[in-house]
Amino acid sequence: MKQKLNITTFLLFWCITALWSIPRPEYPRPQFERMDWVNLNGEWTCSFDFGGTGMEREFYKSNGFDQKITVPFCPESKLSGVKYTDFIQHFWYQRPITIPQEWNGKNIRLNFGAVYYKSEIYIDGVLANRHFGGTSSFAVDITSLVTPGKTHSLVVYVESDLRSAKQPAGKQNLQFESYACNYTRTTGIWQTVWMEAVHPEGLQSVQLLTDIDQQQLVVRPRFYKELGGKLQVTVKDNGKIVASQTITASSLSSAILPIKKMKTWSPENPFLYDLEYKVIDKNGKVVDEVRSYTGMRKVHIEGNKIYLNNKPYYQRLVLDQGFYPDGIWTAPSDEALKHDIELSMAAGFNGARLHQKVFEERFYYWADKMGYLTWGEASSWGMDCNDTETARNFITEWTEIVERDRNHPSLLIWTPTNEEFWPDRIQYPRLMHDLYNLTKMIDPTRPFHGTSGGVHIATDIWTIHNYEQNPEELKKQLYNDGKLFVTPKWEIQLMPKNIGFNGLKYTDQYQFPKYKKDMPYLVDEFGGIKWNPSQQMESTQNTSWGYGEPPHSLEEFYKRLEGQVNAVLSLSKDIWGYCYTQLTDVEQEQNGIYYYDRTPKFDMKRIHDIFSQTPKVE
Repeated sequence: MKQKLNITTFLLFWCITALWSIPRPEYPRPQFERMDWVNLNGEWTCSFDFGGTGMEREFYKSNGFDQKITVPFCPESKLSGVKYTDFIQHFWYQRPITIPQEWNGKNIRLNFGAVYYKSEIYIDGVLANRHFGGTSSFAVDITSLVTPGKTHSLVVYVESDLRSAKQPAGKQNLQFESYACNYTRTTGIWQTVWMEAVHPEGLQSVQLLTDIDQQQLVVRPRFYKELGGKLQVTVKDNGKIVASQTITASSLSSAILPIKKMKTWSPENPFLYDLEYKVIDKNGKVVDEVRSYTGMRKVHIEGNKIYLNNKPYYQRLVLDQGFYPDGIWTAPSDEALKHDIELSMAAGFNGARLHQKVFEERFYYWADKMGYLTWGEASSWGMDCNDTETARNFITEWTEIVERDRNHPSLLIWTPTNEEFWPDRIQYPRLMHDLYNLTKMIDPTRPFHGTSGGVHIATDIWTIHNYEQNPEELKKQLYNDGKLFVTPKWEIQLMPKNIGFNGLKYTDQYQFPKYKKDMPYLVDEFGGIKWNPSQQMESTQNTSWGYGEPPHSLEEFYKRLEGQVNAVLSLSKDIWGYCYTQLTDVEQEQNGIYYYDRTPKFDMKRIHDIFSQTPKVE
């Protein structure tokens, strides 16, 4: 008996060790979690295809290439084991996949967290599907191409033409080396790849409407196939059932669950209800189970303020670009995602503008749990907004982004683009109006912020970016002679003239058109104070980058930072929130509150005292 126990203990230990030796082993979709899944992260084979001839050479039929790469880290990163940082236009991946025998009779879904940019998926040399979009998640049904109990060859072909201006690049550098606020590129697989088994009648997705005014949760489901079954939705508070309803398993049905003594979600009390979804076939058998959660909260606009749970809520945000020294776009671990939020909160911020990158769902999961506000943004830089093919690519990807993340309570604002100043008077306004209308159809629960700090065509929120370093001058520019929103000179040169802004036009080339008084106004980029102790004295050897003339002493830094924040706070009657640049240094851009390796630069108590101030609501 003792020997059997030791063998059992050893096998259990071996399984746990094997599981956690896989990079990024956690389930990547925490708001829609199934138990029956296989993580495909780890060692794959790979091949560069510099001439783009891999298709001619039938790489899609490969059973293994001559190089190795660690997924889900991109080939430019250290953690991938490749660390190739020049442009990569064509790249191939391969690994064997074994389909569990017990998956017989189920649909087999091959899921990709994100692959930059265009990808084609092959099983044993047969095309399974292709996907356009470098930051949105997608799934491929490979049921007809695989056999339970057998092993197959999975090949992923990736294309990226970053300098074509037809695909959004975000902060990926369009030159050979990183410069200014552009950094090392990300190509190919950069989020978790996994398989799962789903019953043919399984739940495809849900949309959650957290109606705190009516004290109810509305669940709108979608199914892969409808064959007369039922869907049971259960809401739990720390294990105790507080609401449950069974409805017809139809995409036309909605479950409406009244929740008595509802607990709302907020940064001060980030309470989450657990959710269980069970699909029951017409014979009464449970054929699909999904675990989830939700936070009951409401965000809306009244006048010039943003409200959370029917109360004005001042947002003290930090710009977070989500870059990592060893993983670039990919966090080295789930704990690293959580740690970034902890660092931000320790600095006094209550949220972040997630900048020029679609963050993985695990980040939103930690934001939901920890009570951390977020703005969702796409990686819009690098694309030609006047080109109709580019617009089509972007609209498709943005649709997938909104559908994936719309149920996260921490996400308050949608911001598809950043600093767009296109002079075109037809295609760019058309794209912005399309994005506005499309986003409202997919998710009517959040404000839409078309472009951060740029030309506002269709938006619920007015924003500006101002990196004036002198606090007194900053305040004067934000509120000058009773007029708000004077445009910084660096933006004036980029501004198109005589273009419509929500029905308004320019009246003066040195200021924004008069914004709607019933629209919130935020300074959603300011600061950016460069601080690199080893290079603070300007010289020809200074390779760091930041905004304006850097301070020459630590005390001068604190004085300037406090002055800038106080300047914005003093205008809270008209300016309802801010976003400071930025959370961490990123490569040569060295204006973070923390170094790139996440170690602190400053006295964090002093930093927290500055950023934790909140103006009184009038």
